Amino acid sequence: MAPGVKLIQKVSSTLLFARLAPHVIPAMDKAVHRLTRGKVLLSARMLPGVILTAKGARTGEPRTTPLACMPEGDGATWLLIGSNFGRPGHPAWTANLLKHPDAEVNWKGRDIAVRARLLEGEERAEAWRAALEFWPPYATYQARIEREIRLFRLERR
Repeated sequence: MAPGVKLIQKVSSTLLFARLAPHVIPAMDKAVHRLTRGKVLLSARMLPGVILTAKGARTGEPRTTPLACMPEGDGATWLLIGSNFGRPGHPAWTANLLKHPDAEVNWKGRDIAVRARLLEGEERAEAWRAALEFWPPYATYQARIEREIRLFRLERR
């Protein structure tokens, strides 16, 4: 584990982080990603990340969201965790993927067409165990809320 990761995990589990991060981190990520033409995603210094572009559930308009992700295998799939930093509601991007599963991710500066699938049952349980091993603060997020955190697997189209 890289130096400082334990501290980052501890800080990211706090309620203060849950209140501030959703307003600060995505805005910084979008700005830096745009300025570097897709080459840099600041939050990816903590966790791997993608820029998800999906149609809005209500509007059908493209919505761009920087997200932490868990790359799987050879990078052909990614796991997205709808933790919303342990806040009560599901993040909007999860509703977008439920209604419009065909989307695009920018991964390491490359745009890749993907199809999202909500995980359920044993497949979800297995992915959740892997997510907790990957980033233990997800357990704290889940403990704070009553809803089940949505997990999506993105596969290349």
